[in-house]
Amino acid sequence: MKLVRVGAPGAERPAVLDAGGVARDLSGIVDDYGPAFFASGGLDRVAAAVARGGLRPVRGRIGAPIARPGKIVCIGLNYHDHAAETGQAPPQRPVVFLKDPSTVTGPYDDVLIPRGSAKTDWEVELGVVIGSRARYLDTPADALPVVAGYAVSHDVSERAFQLELSPQWDLGKSCETFNPLGPWLVTADEVPDPQRLGLRLAVNGDQRQDGFTGKMIFTVSHLIWYLSQYMVLEPGDLINTGTPAGVALGLPGNPYLKPGDTVTLEIDGLGRAEQRFVAVS
Repeated sequence: MKLVRVGAPGAERPAVLDAGGVARDLSGIVDDYGPAFFASGGLDRVAAAVARGGLRPVRGRIGAPIARPGKIVCIGLNYHDHAAETGQAPPQRPVVFLKDPSTVTGPYDDVLIPRGSAKTDWEVELGVVIGSRARYLDTPADALPVVAGYAVSHDVSERAFQLELSPQWDLGKSCETFNPLGPWLVTADEVPDPQRLGLRLAVNGDQRQDGFTGKMIFTVSHLIWYLSQYMVLEPGDLINTGTPAGVALGLPGNPYLKPGDTVTLEIDGLGRAEQRFVAVS
């Protein structure tokens, strides 16, 4: 299934795409695609509603496919080529940091370049949404069954805030609107192997990133297992799994984003997103 949320910011309605790509309203069947939905067997209720049929179409702005997650856990330097372009050795253990959950916004919404920014950068990533509680998983083989689904995630970064102002990355990752997500949450049953997905990003039509999740240093299953040894992953949590080479930080001349730039992102089977970058008012 492909889950979507339709409506104005803060008033999105849960929906599901039919075979023709039409969003079908699930209001009254589920409240929203948030932590309580995933923890209470919500995916089964949606599947049953789809099987019954009769869902009416709904149109409007496409929001992020999940409500605000409890936490966003991000993985840095998780592709060999990205580590190389930043001049760093491949990490021996996952590089983990947290991002403010309020950064999540819709896949076609404007992204705000923050005040004082000169180094706002792009990062296309495979987003993983947790569907059931994970703590102290025994092996990576236990990890994928806890996944609810996958989405296109844009881990926008301000490099000066991230790398120059503080040794902590969070300042450069948590600016408002810095995590566009979607357009859909594709349920895990439709993605049998998350390590076989191509992911691409273009700026103003010029391709900057062209990666493959099979080239991750640490696989999705390893990351979930690893994280579960140090924190409890709750239903509705989002994991950003790292970005391939091609970010502005690693390109000649460091062509960071400026007001008016448009970024398009896509991941095989997970849809396409587009955001315009504007100066914060």
